[in-house]
Amino acid sequence: MVSYQLFTQIAVTTVIAALNLYLPYAGAWLAGRVDMIVFIYAFAWVFVLSSIIPQIILGKERSVFIQFLVCLIITMTAFIVIDVVKGYGYDLSDPTTVYSAWYGTLFSNPIFAALYLSLPYIFMFAIDWRCRKKKKQNEKIDKMTNNYLNHHISNSEH
Repeated sequence: MVSYQLFTQIAVTTVIAALNLYLPYAGAWLAGRVDMIVFIYAFAWVFVLSSIIPQIILGKERSVFIQFLVCLIITMTAFIVIDVVKGYGYDLSDPTTVYSAWYGTLFSNPIFAALYLSLPYIFMFAIDWRCRKKKKQNEKIDKMTNNYLNHHISNSEH
């Protein structure tokens, strides 16, 4: 959880800096709101992860309490991993360490940063598209079943 927030901070700063080259007024306006933008993107990641992971683990039939427990376990695991990594001398909560690492350079690439920032939204749209497609397929199957049953019942009455 902490690591992707750091990635989000780097990505947002990178995209704003790139945007500032082409649209200085928009870049300056966004630069004054970095914290809000990071919050929105971090929230999008939390929303996607807390929606997708329990669905994958638990399936469609799940209680809210069980979903909460799964999300809590995932969150606690993230903090434990960060503490373990810190025990090996790599502190992800220190921005200078993060920015100097190889992925700091990766997230400093405006194209990669923009792709990273768009990922939660791509996931949301893909999930919605898949659900709509599945719903249409189920409606089509239901219609075919009803047509068959109606035809079969009407033929058996004659």
